[in-house]
Amino acid sequence: MNLKLNLTLLLSKLNMFKKIAFILFLPILVTAQQSVNVDRIVAKVDNYIILRSEVEDIYLRSLKQQQPISKCQSLESLVIEKMLVAKAEIDSVIVEDVQVNDQLEARMAQMRQLYGGEKNIVEQFGKSLETLKSEVRSQVREQMTSQKMKGKITEDVKITPNEVKKFFNGIPSDSLPTMPAEVEVAHIVRLGIVTKAQKEELISRLQEYKRRVLAGEKFEDLAKEFSEDPGSRPNGGDLDWAKRGTMVPQFEATAMKLKPMEISDVVESDFGFHLIQTLEIRGQEYHSRHILLRPDYNRLEMNKPTRFLDSLRLEIQKDSIKFEKAAKEFSEDKQSQDTGGLIMDPNTGTYRLTLDQSMEPTLYFTLDTMKVGTISVPMSYRTDDGKTGVRILYYKKRIEPHKASLKDDYQKLAEYALMEKKNKAIEVWFRKAVADVYIKIDPEYEGCEIFGKTKAAN
Repeated sequence: MNLKLNLTLLLSKLNMFKKIAFILFLPILVTAQQSVNVDRIVAKVDNYIILRSEVEDIYLRSLKQQQPISKCQSLESLVIEKMLVAKAEIDSVIVEDVQVNDQLEARMAQMRQLYGGEKNIVEQFGKSLETLKSEVRSQVREQMTSQKMKGKITEDVKITPNEVKKFFNGIPSDSLPTMPAEVEVAHIVRLGIVTKAQKEELISRLQEYKRRVLAGEKFEDLAKEFSEDPGSRPNGGDLDWAKRGTMVPQFEATAMKLKPMEISDVVESDFGFHLIQTLEIRGQEYHSRHILLRPDYNRLEMNKPTRFLDSLRLEIQKDSIKFEKAAKEFSEDKQSQDTGGLIMDPNTGTYRLTLDQSMEPTLYFTLDTMKVGTISVPMSYRTDDGKTGVRILYYKKRIEPHKASLKDDYQKLAEYALMEKKNKAIEVWFRKAVADVYIKIDPEYEGCEIFGKTKAAN
């Protein structure tokens, strides 16, 4: 196959995955409004089933979002997802309940933003929010599990500058892709405030855990049962050895003062509230474990941060302070603080975001209503680690679609080259994994091909 066709297939597949990712991102937005008259199982992947309605649902939503994919592509995306989840189960790749709940709440927050509040959501779907959350929870878990499994498969795949250059030079000049519109966007974030009642509740719970340990229970057993840190919870809260300067200051200062096996009082940090036990100190390193409790981010005080951003927005519009300076001084998003609030694309490490429907939905739809140079009103925001807050957006710059060049589009081309390399790694994995996973496809889809080679069959 020639390089021109390879690139076309790569970009086509990359675009398809982005479309499907966007379509699956908020499944409850349209699922409640659609039904299929005759439903039945059309595929089985180990213990997981795929219904005809699920295939139709993805297909119809792709049309609704003006991002059309075929029914075969819809089926393929579902088979791949189920296969990843099935293999994750075999390989003990687990997504913690805390992470699922955070992602679910983030999606519900976006629904509230899109529909203008909880009352409108209930009226739109004829169901309570709890019912909607219950219906979509398993979907969220499967999607997060498949993503984690993909990450495990490709975690060691890297790309070098020479590989990017070789990738670009292999594209015929008349086949250079048109790069999509990109934008530079900055934000200022203010987080919700933990109420006094909620803070007292969390402190009281941790103090009770401390009393139980002092009475003879094992710290690690309580951490496994109650801690809300998904990374250390399975290991009894064990954080392993840490060098001075790697943990948040509040945590580290306490851990370094404790004697071996001593338990701290309750410590508050950006992550929540901790009960810390230091196991050993060795020079500038310490070994500790903790029980973490996090606030219920749906019960935070939001009026004060919203009013603060309203006032700050007016000051910026009056040119009393520049947005970049305001972000450095007042934003509570530490990742973007030092860059004047600029939002980074995690895939490329640059501040140019692709303006299409693969973008996070709330951001995409908000920018669609804004002009370059304007600042949005305060809106709900959910951080990557699940915290709730509000933010204002500054639409700084727009880069129009253009033919790709190595100089101007290196990071984007590196993303394509890396995607090609990762796709090859996943294809190799699939060929091996097929032997471990039972797959059966209904004859209705016998004209389809699943991930390239496996044809539908009885």
